[in-house]
Amino acid sequence: MFTFLIDHIALSVKDVDQSLHFYKEVLLLEEIKNTASNSKTRWLSLTDKKQIHLIPRPKLDVITNKAVHFALATPNLDLIIKHLKSLNIEYSDWKGTPSKDYVRDDGIQQIYFQDPDGYWIEINNTGY
Repeated sequence: MFTFLIDHIALSVKDVDQSLHFYKEVLLLEEIKNTASNSKTRWLSLTDKKQIHLIPRPKLDVITNKAVHFALATPNLDLIIKHLKSLNIEYSDWKGTPSKDYVRDDGIQQIYFQDPDGYWIEINNTGY
């Protein structure tokens, strides 16, 4: 059996500056140095060792659905919801009910919203 840790999430984005602004404003992430190359790919810090990489692909159309998403956990889901509302960011439950959270059978509360390229983001309170 192999052992793994998540290293980073890489997203192809049409407008890297727009996506960078979104993740900094909505998730309050900080931009960090791209240590891999001097390309136009921008990096954001999720934790001290995890990142989101925004890779510019201006001619690529992103086609996805809610089942293709990445999930972040927080102990402050209520504050996240309040922040999304203050930014007029629409969120929903898994079924797509606007402005509604969802509580799974195991008691985990979650919401979903999309970034400028249509990627789905889940925020939940797993582990908190």
